[in-house]
Amino acid sequence: MTYLGELISIGVAFSWTATALLSEAGSKRLGNLTLNVLRMALALFFSIVMFWVVMGSPLPSGGSAEAYGWMLLSGLVGYVIGDFCLFQCYIIIGSRYGQLFMTLAPLAAAWMAWITLGQEMTAMSIAAMLITLTGIGLSVLGRGEHHKLSLRLPLNGVLYAIGAAVCQGVGLVLSKIGMDHYDTTAIPAWLIPFSANFFRCIAGIIGFTLLLYVREGFTPLREALHDGKGMTMAVATTIFGPFVGVGFSLMAVQYTSAGIASTLMALTPIIIILPSYWLFHQPITWRAVVGAVLSVIGVSLFFLH
Repeated sequence: MTYLGELISIGVAFSWTATALLSEAGSKRLGNLTLNVLRMALALFFSIVMFWVVMGSPLPSGGSAEAYGWMLLSGLVGYVIGDFCLFQCYIIIGSRYGQLFMTLAPLAAAWMAWITLGQEMTAMSIAAMLITLTGIGLSVLGRGEHHKLSLRLPLNGVLYAIGAAVCQGVGLVLSKIGMDHYDTTAIPAWLIPFSANFFRCIAGIIGFTLLLYVREGFTPLREALHDGKGMTMAVATTIFGPFVGVGFSLMAVQYTSAGIASTLMALTPIIIILPSYWLFHQPITWRAVVGAVLSVIGVSLFFLH
């Protein structure tokens, strides 16, 4: 089928949009930590079922102890710290602005890869960073008193969003280092990201469970298990994110170039504008639209140059 990879990539962008909106609603209903404990547990359960069906064993194989160590570290950074910050920013500034700030993740990944892997920072990469930052600035900055720029969003929400983007970018590079230590003769190449995510989820559920116990105890978790609507949100968030999103993103690059697929999958900050208006009544302004478009253009330049 012509343009199958492109169509799948656009579908992934819509899947990640649904994840962001569901995460915002779920975080406000169940709480950040409770929702994340449920997401990690569900993701592990779905992973076990998938490995059992595909490989005949509930546990993934093919990785060395070093690989698993890197994946656990990636889960600590990307899930425990990163998703905690992301879901907290959803509560404070909403998923629309949260997804806008997530366009900073490729910047963080590029810097991390430059530091740890020695990957070159090209002039196009620097230009992409500047365009992305311009788009975000246009969306979140406005004119204050005495013609000075002022932040149009709560500062703590912005800091959480930046922290989430940085952790996702750093976690991605840590995952890449870990996946390089897998034995492709022991596990199909397409399953390696799912195996990697399995161990990231282990780190995630341990970290989030400890945080929940220390900060709130297990009462919110017990209440959530009896909240039908909240559990539906948790299940849907898990399916659209780690499974539909990740699975189809891997499929997309099989049918089109990685650059085109990554660019189309990065459309979430634009797609989410209308649903966030309908669901959460966030106003749509020309600054928000132009800023989102510029941010996506900046992300595109990372993958297409």
